[in-house]
Amino acid sequence: MSAAFWITWYDLPAAGRETYLAWLHESHLPRLLERPGYLWAAHYAAEERPVRNAKKDGVSRRYPPAGSVPGGHRYVLLVGGESTQVFADPTPGQLHAALPPPDRDMLAVRAGAASNIMIEHASVAGPDAGRREPGMALSPCIQLGSYVFDGDEEDMLAWYAQWRLPSMRDIPGCVAVRRLVSVAGWAKHGILHEFTSSAARNEHFVDHERKRHPDKLEWSDRITGQVIHQPGSPNVAQRIWCGMKK
Repeated sequence: MSAAFWITWYDLPAAGRETYLAWLHESHLPRLLERPGYLWAAHYAAEERPVRNAKKDGVSRRYPPAGSVPGGHRYVLLVGGESTQVFADPTPGQLHAALPPPDRDMLAVRAGAASNIMIEHASVAGPDAGRREPGMALSPCIQLGSYVFDGDEEDMLAWYAQWRLPSMRDIPGCVAVRRLVSVAGWAKHGILHEFTSSAARNEHFVDHERKRHPDKLEWSDRITGQVIHQPGSPNVAQRIWCGMKK
């Protein structure tokens, strides 16, 4: 895996969606992977049905003021690079501006696009790490949280290092978890979970604290109660395309 991630969240109108996806998967992303330092790309779409999330007693998910941050997106595009410098010279905005007009027209189909450039701060392998398919940078199902934190960041740092990340080593269906920090974009923090399937995520991850580690609930509720999510976060989505540098 790479050390740097360029992540874009967006929606697509029904009209022209298939044309856009064909262009993205067959033309734009393969050309992007020819650039120096670009290693892989993975495209995900959230499921149409409601996502199953853990029950929280007295803890409400927090979001920024309505309309202040783009969000609620169905599609998530992740591009991996050797370092954040790969996505700095040129930046994504500069790269897109230099595209020929037909490609810029295709990008304009995206609705409410938001992006971040992030670097991996810490990671753990899950018990199903060996089930990653050859040639696939990311697993079939991801849960991607993107947020800022309204609290003691040392407390959050300790929670991830001492509890949340280590706990994922025992969750069936978990391939890996990566904690990300931002160098550009609204979200300051990111947490990328990889699962073998959405069914495995729903069965084994969603309520694992409540069922197996109730002693950790107070700490987890304190941390998650201070998270201000990007609208739509955490995104639970299924892989629809993946490519690696040749």
